[in-house]
Amino acid sequence: MSAPVDYLPIIMQLLVALGFVALTMGITHLIGPKRKTTDIKLTAFESGIEVVGNARQPFSIKYFVVAILFVLFDVEVIFMYPWAVNFREFGLNGLIEMFIFMGTLLLGFIYVLKKKALEWD
Repeated sequence: MSAPVDYLPIIMQLLVALGFVALTMGITHLIGPKRKTTDIKLTAFESGIEVVGNARQPFSIKYFVVAILFVLFDVEVIFMYPWAVNFREFGLNGLIEMFIFMGTLLLGFIYVLKKKALEWD
């Protein structure tokens, strides 16, 4: 069993680290340059090129939906790789589980197609 005194070095190291962070931030705040915010500082800067138009134009939500669906199905494929490497060890049980997993993915994909999430206007 460990006693509370065994945690003393960890607590001391944590206090020293937090103290260092607080001291460093305080010193840089005191001796760092002070600059006022102006309209010129608040304008967008892109490689020295003059800004044309508004940078906050709305994007179509379809772009984000396709991106999220790609990530979702891509992550699911990553889960299939370890199964494919070890499918002989899993036997019939593993095969049935993978069919259930693939069926769930297929149902999700069918749902996406029915909702017409991948169709562009």
